[in-house]
Amino acid sequence: MKVDKVKGHMAMIVANMAWGLMSPFVKSVVVNSNIDAWTIVAYRVIGATLAFWTASLFIPKERIPFKDLKWLVLGALFGIILNQGVFVLGVSYTSPINASIVTTTLPIIAMIISAFYLKEPVTWKKIGGIIIGATGAIVIILNSSSGKNFGELGMKGILLCFAAQFSYAIYFVFFKKIISRYHSITIMKWMFLFSSFIYLPLTWSNITTIDYTNMPVSVIGQIGFIVLGSTFFSYMMIPIAQKYLRPTVATMYNNVQPVVAAVAAVFMQIDSFGWPKVFAILLVFSGVYLVTTSKAKEDIAKDKAG
Repeated sequence: MKVDKVKGHMAMIVANMAWGLMSPFVKSVVVNSNIDAWTIVAYRVIGATLAFWTASLFIPKERIPFKDLKWLVLGALFGIILNQGVFVLGVSYTSPINASIVTTTLPIIAMIISAFYLKEPVTWKKIGGIIIGATGAIVIILNSSSGKNFGELGMKGILLCFAAQFSYAIYFVFFKKIISRYHSITIMKWMFLFSSFIYLPLTWSNITTIDYTNMPVSVIGQIGFIVLGSTFFSYMMIPIAQKYLRPTVATMYNNVQPVVAAVAAVFMQIDSFGWPKVFAILLVFSGVYLVTTSKAKEDIAKDKAG
């Protein structure tokens, strides 16, 4: 495996580990404070904007032409604004378990879009890997403490969560070339700035009415990790993965999130561990392996030439 691909795989692994840890932390913040999910999204976007612009002071300055900035506005729309906002809205109309299951469709959507736009091959090995990985993720979700109760079906919420996954898949596929031209911090500082212009007016009243003086230190620490770990650091990794990995491979790591969330929940003593989850984790990583080792467009071209 080439060094560049190793970088891409490592970037997606650590990004999704941080996102997986975010789930139990968000739940803890909502339960132990008067902060709702929409406000947490605002913290993530605005906090990451400040972090990325601060970090940009320590890297070589890159000038982005206006024609590329227009693409980054669209990138922010699909990769952050619609992905984050629509998903949170979707969760509000359905149960968290249903929303979590919908997220397993991301690699499937990315594979279909890549097949049409990037002409990436749809192989049986890739399809099998996606199905096996999604099955493992769903088993973990259904065996979690929050998965014991499905709640209402909430078709409106499910469709919104699916739209969020579709939006994120579009970002991974269509913005691969533009993302590869610049440093990840440069890319993200602009994308999050554009996103802040949307989220700040919508959530300003929520942010300013919270009593921060009586907020527990544990909640502040969890919010800090959500902003810096699960947003700033994770999104800094995404352009690296986009640059070196095929969209289907990169999005396949999305199924690692429930694995990390389940393990974290056990350590936080809000969930238990058992053999079904062990089996499910094996399925997830088996699926990732199959998709990762499936033949790319270049591999098939070499086989035909040989």
